[in-house]
Amino acid sequence: MLASLPTMAAGEEIPAALQDSWGDFWLFRFFINAAGYASIVVPGFLLIQYFKRRNYLETGRGICFPVIKSCVFGSEVKSVHQEDGSLPPRAEPTESSTARQVFKLVFCAAGLQASYLTWGVLQERVMTRTYGATETDPGEKFKDSQFLVFMNRILAFTVAGLYCALTKQPRHGAPMYKYSFASLSNILSSWCQYEALKYVSFPTQVLAKASKVIPVMMMGKLVSRKSYEYWEYLTAALISVGVSMFLLSSAPNRHMSTVTTFSGIVLLAGYIIFDSFTSNWQDALFTYKMSPVQMMFGVNVFSCLFTVGSLLEQGALLESLRFMARHSEFMAHAVLLSVCSACGQLFIFYTINQFGAAVFTIIMTLRQAFAILLSCLIYGHTVTVMGGLGVAVVFVALFLRVYARSRMKKRSKKLPPGDTPIQKV
Repeated sequence: MLASLPTMAAGEEIPAALQDSWGDFWLFRFFINAAGYASIVVPGFLLIQYFKRRNYLETGRGICFPVIKSCVFGSEVKSVHQEDGSLPPRAEPTESSTARQVFKLVFCAAGLQASYLTWGVLQERVMTRTYGATETDPGEKFKDSQFLVFMNRILAFTVAGLYCALTKQPRHGAPMYKYSFASLSNILSSWCQYEALKYVSFPTQVLAKASKVIPVMMMGKLVSRKSYEYWEYLTAALISVGVSMFLLSSAPNRHMSTVTTFSGIVLLAGYIIFDSFTSNWQDALFTYKMSPVQMMFGVNVFSCLFTVGSLLEQGALLESLRFMARHSEFMAHAVLLSVCSACGQLFIFYTINQFGAAVFTIIMTLRQAFAILLSCLIYGHTVTVMGGLGVAVVFVALFLRVYARSRMKKRSKKLPPGDTPIQKV
């Protein structure tokens, strides 16, 4: 009924994203997408409960038994598991030298920066600019954020599947349905991120991303029941403050037509919350014996299932493909977005597996500062004294975190086996 309402009156005070119809309003699209996901999640939940109540592991037979067992029950117990949670979920090799760990950290940081800096530039281009514009035709904007999420996930699913098929992987033990939690939150966080650009400026979105360290640590306490040291809270706060100082002082001139609205704030909050949950749930899943690529494959299986199911139910898949056929430039941008997303996910899972969700978020927070620095180099923007001070605060906090982490490792090696610290990040 809302989608059939007439076009809203255009005016300068109305955001451009709302000028077409109620069907393009983010809240309407959110509920429509959520209904599509629910049409898959609810039957799946009922089936899982049915097989568990029937004690299917004891009574099940037939050719479907291995599939149901893998999806609902898994094939083995966790590789690292204690009821008191005294051991960290990631099994870090004790023989790794400091130089090797530093190399891994630099490799992860460089890969994440290259993937997501390119992805960020393309994201803003696709969501804020028109395609097919001429002297007489203003062109048209692409509006379906969910299709972009689907494009990103289908390539990541293909890459991870081929990698798992061609290389030797650990025996998979996690119940497949557990990936659906991270998948659903990952889809929603990506969708909120795309949609937010319709309501807020890019610097505002960057500033919101720079403040994710503390929410991720809070999610770590809720999801994984982690305990953090005081210096971890202190350095996380310093990093957020430093990056915020730099972004606020060095952000390029905002377009007057792009204003921060309540809708944009809600979407950014949704992005931060969903993304924080995703990182910590994936971190918790690594308590099973699996590789990062297996994690990537499992999450993207459900991401493709959710998004393609919702797109087909709405009839939006064919409409988006027709838009792609009309504009070859959009096709190139969408494919490159997917490539950057797939490479970025490989680095995400590897980084979380090696260093944890909090360190991963620190790297991604620094990426925001690098994005502004890149803009300054290309377009000649100046960096103020406050901005330079913010960068100094960020790197001082990072060095403090690395130093404190190395001290914790040395102290844990000297302690008796039963006195291992509760949490290492």
